[in-house]
Amino acid sequence: MDEIFIRPVEREDVHALLTFINVLSKEQTYIRLQGEELSLDDEILYIDDFLRKVQNHKAMKLLAFHKNELVGVADIYLKDKIESHIGVFGLTIKKEWRGKGIGRILMEKTMNEASNSIDGLKIIELGVFANNSVAKKLYEKMGFKEYGVLPRGISHKGAYVDHIYMYKEV
Repeated sequence: MDEIFIRPVEREDVHALLTFINVLSKEQTYIRLQGEELSLDDEILYIDDFLRKVQNHKAMKLLAFHKNELVGVADIYLKDKIESHIGVFGLTIKKEWRGKGIGRILMEKTMNEASNSIDGLKIIELGVFANNSVAKKLYEKMGFKEYGVLPRGISHKGAYVDHIYMYKEV
């Protein structure tokens, strides 16, 4: 773990982020993208919007690097209007780096920094694929509680799986 460096996202990370998400999408791992490939323009729009949220204290994103290789991403962004006290959490780890504790460390740092930098954050919520027991166990260890399930709410690799919703008060 000494070789892992974690820092906030910067605009210059757009190419590394694009490569990272497209690799995960092709893998059809437990993320919203399931084989689609994003363009550089897509990623630039996304990162510019996200950085605006960061500047307005409505989001934060941390990146984990091994040397110059992006190996993990975690973020929290606030919802809006009547749910503007709720942050949505996301975590992705590159395949070769899963199971090494990076997810837990990245999650801890992200939640700690979010509680100090995101204005009005009271609750963090997340969704997890029911067939991703490793992630669900991590979230439970980190204090998240299940509050609902949407049966067959996710289409994953040609099958429908339940979408589990979890939350944690901060």
